[in-house]
Amino acid sequence: MSYIHGYDPETLREIIDPAECLARLDELGDKRSLPSLLERVWLLKVLERLDDALVVSEESVRVARMAGTRKDLLRARILHATVLQRRGAFAAAAHELDTCAEEAEGQGWASIAAFAAQHRGKVHYEAGAFDLARRDFKRALFLRQESGASDAELESTLLAVDAADRRRTRDVVAS
Repeated sequence: MSYIHGYDPETLREIIDPAECLARLDELGDKRSLPSLLERVWLLKVLERLDDALVVSEESVRVARMAGTRKDLLRARILHATVLQRRGAFAAAAHELDTCAEEAEGQGWASIAAFAAQHRGKVHYEAGAFDLARRDFKRALFLRQESGASDAELESTLLAVDAADRRRTRDVVAS
C-alpha cells in the first residue's frame, strides 16, 4: 500500500493522509529491523515529527552499517539526508546526497543513484536553486529510464522537472 497520494506541484512534497500514516506508525511500534526503521523514518518525516525522524534515521544508518548491505546503507543515508532537508539543513543534505549518488553511480546502481539525484534536486528546489534542481531532476529521469523505473516514478520526476522550469521562469520574470 502506498501512503503517497501524489505530490504538491509547488513544494514537491508528498501528499499523504496523516491518519493513514499515524496508523501505520502505530502498527510498526518499536520494531528494530532495518525495513521497519526506514519506514518509521519516512512516516515521521512526512508527519513533520522531525526530531523523532532524525533520531530514528541516525539509528537506521547505524543498523545498516552494522548489518546491512552497501545498498541498504545508501538507502538509509539518503533517507537521513531527506530528514536533514526537512529540517532546513540544505548544505548537509546536499553533501550527503552527493556522496550517495556518486557511490551508487560508481557501483552501477542506477535506481539508487536516481533516488539520490531526485532528492538532491528537491534539496536544491527548496533552497531556491532551481537550475541545480532541474539538472538533478533531469539526471534522475535519465537514471530512472535506464533502470526501467515504473511510470509513476517517471511521472513524479517529470512533475519535478516541470516545477523547476516554472520556478526558474517565475524568477526570471520577477528579476
